[in-house]
Amino acid sequence: MTLPEIIINEWDNKEDAVVLTTVSSVGIPNSIYATQVALFEDKVLIANNKFNKTLDNIKHNNKATVLFITKKSKSYQLKGNIQYKIDGDEFVNMKKWNRADLPGYGVAVLTVDEIYSGADKIE
Repeated sequence: MTLPEIIINEWDNKEDAVVLTTVSSVGIPNSIYATQVALFEDKVLIANNKFNKTLDNIKHNNKATVLFITKKSKSYQLKGNIQYKIDGDEFVNMKKWNRADLPGYGVAVLTVDEIYSGADKIE
């Protein structure tokens, strides 16, 4: 899915942290705050600076959600499939913006399938 212009614009005005939610192989959700995030080629990149449960969940269940809130308190939820990469274009891109004092072991890559703001689906 190509990210709509409204999402790209609102992303630029988001609060520092996003919430990344993954689901275990037995359906147990896990949410984390992530501050080292970026948009890249219509995907959401989340730097792995200390994933534990999150990485295990990604390996066993490829569904995830990223929730972000703008500085004007508007929320957006990006849902889709998530992969974990330790090389390739997304990894190289992450290394450019991930803080130098953080390890950047790998990058979670969310390919967005659905977008919501509250109950409203955004096309």
